[in-house]
Amino acid sequence: MPVGSAPASAVAGYTVRAVAEHLGIPTATLRSWNRRYGIGPAQDRPGRHRLYSDADIAVLEHMLELIGGGASPAGAAAAARGPAPVLGDRAALLDAAFGLDTTAACAHLDAHVRAYGVVQTWEALCRPAFADIVARQGAGESCIDVEHLLSWSIAAVMQRVTPAPGGAPVLLACTSGETHSLPLDVARAALAQAGVGARTLGADVPADALSGALARHASAPTVLLWSQRESTALTSAVLACVAAGARVLVGGPGWDAVMLPEPVERIDGLAAAIDALS
Repeated sequence: MPVGSAPASAVAGYTVRAVAEHLGIPTATLRSWNRRYGIGPAQDRPGRHRLYSDADIAVLEHMLELIGGGASPAGAAAAARGPAPVLGDRAALLDAAFGLDTTAACAHLDAHVRAYGVVQTWEALCRPAFADIVARQGAGESCIDVEHLLSWSIAAVMQRVTPAPGGAPVLLACTSGETHSLPLDVARAALAQAGVGARTLGADVPADALSGALARHASAPTVLLWSQRESTALTSAVLACVAAGARVLVGGPGWDAVMLPEPVERIDGLAAAIDALS
């Protein structure tokens, strides 16, 4: 993108106006192509912001080249977009990850989310890809960098899914000391596709910060607390939420051996979390 095009952020992408200026076409045309042909950011419902990724822009540039050569917009969109990925086919994703190619990894993930949604992308593509990386680590291969790059790419794609507007809010937070926030990025995106508004506080949220966040709501929201490790499965966080009158759900293997108050709900898996929070 040229200087002055005002991207929203390196992770979130570029605004419609910035992309339109870059390509030299009206913003109305971009919105029309997004609505008719699925070219651009995934949109299950109208949102305040449409944020385009570098991969989206590459597809649009190819589409414009094809139109310049005489193709119809519909034909150019189909050719530029290419075929939908096979459900759960992780070969290309792993090739991109081991090649440290974030652009290719994000493009593959984005296409899979468009075709199959967040939940199936996580369950059928992302989790198996991580399992393959862990297996290679167990066999002696050094690929922690690959695991980190894949995590970043997944988070980047999930953060582009437009938040659902309005409704009763859901608050997502990692407990104090917990730095594995990727599951919350995925959960927020899946909730958005289900039409549920969610706010993410991210990693390492102290109990007093949770109390402060809950105090900002007129009525206590539902809270999902994530803990990857038993050492970060802190009952202080749970009790702070219960004291504020919130409905509390906990997710992650850290909670497996923890005694929890009776009202607290344990969540096993992304699909179960979306069902409970919807």
